[in-house]
Amino acid sequence: MSRRPDILGEFTADHRAVTELLARIEAAPDGAPERGELVGRLTDLLFSHCSAEEEHLFPAVQHDVPDGGALVFTSIHAHLAIGQYLSDLQGVSPGEPAFATLYRGLADTVRRHLAVEEEQLFPVARKALPAAERAALGDRLRTERQALAEQGP
Repeated sequence: MSRRPDILGEFTADHRAVTELLARIEAAPDGAPERGELVGRLTDLLFSHCSAEEEHLFPAVQHDVPDGGALVFTSIHAHLAIGQYLSDLQGVSPGEPAFATLYRGLADTVRRHLAVEEEQLFPVARKALPAAERAALGDRLRTERQALAEQGP
């Protein structure tokens, strides 16, 4: 019997996809248009992921996890910093020197954020939130993502 991932499994899968995109961006030659296209995909993924965490996971963590408010605050602060980097990158072409600087800041911020979530937030959430609740949140997230995918751009 196959089991669908709970909410934490869904977000961990998102983290793997983000990490893969970061590696692909870094493997592309400096100034290559491909870097801009990949940053566009990364932007879509990160905005979707951060919004989903804020809507589905953070309220439960804040309510049910000891010191959950502090963990949520830390993650939201990182989301804001990531959003600012992504916004700044939108106005810069991959061939400009500012692109490399902004991208390095983004990549460092994202990697630190993913590590904090996976090493601190997710373990305490897994311990504090019942498996049935985590599974229901995962189902809800998948349903919403499927509905958005069916709507198209």
